[in-house]
Amino acid sequence: MSEDARFEDADEAPLRLGAEDAEDLKVISTLVQDAVFPASEIAWRASRREFALLVNRFRWEAGPGAGRRRTAERVQSVLHFSDVLKVSSQGVDPHDRDVILSVLSVEFEPGEDGAGRVVLTLAGDGALALDVECLSVLLRDVTRPYAAPSGRAPSHPE
Repeated sequence: MSEDARFEDADEAPLRLGAEDAEDLKVISTLVQDAVFPASEIAWRASRREFALLVNRFRWEAGPGAGRRRTAERVQSVLHFSDVLKVSSQGVDPHDRDVILSVLSVEFEPGEDGAGRVVLTLAGDGALALDVECLSVLLRDVTRPYAAPSGRAPSHPE
């Protein structure tokens, strides 16, 4: 006797999501909340108008309610921004390449004619601000998921 396949039995494919408006960016912000990365994984290529982070993001989509209960997982992902005109930071020392940063949120502040500012709020009062010609963001998993070193999901005091 055979049994029908269930969604919960499948391994999930790597995530690849784009955002071109503030509503789309809210989804990406949720998925990168609590992502951690060393300052050395920040790349700003002014001549190509590109900004990218290589982050270790918590796989919120694999938590309770996503089918079978798994151990807490992280995955390395690239968070890539196109059409970046200027990058500024607060509370981030670009010379301290070993400092570990943590993403709290990613938000878009619209300007004129589709332009605006993307603000990445970091734990510890840090922030990265990207002035963009238009919103063009891509979040892409680049490794297989791995067990989170802590063995549990991040939590925030209420």
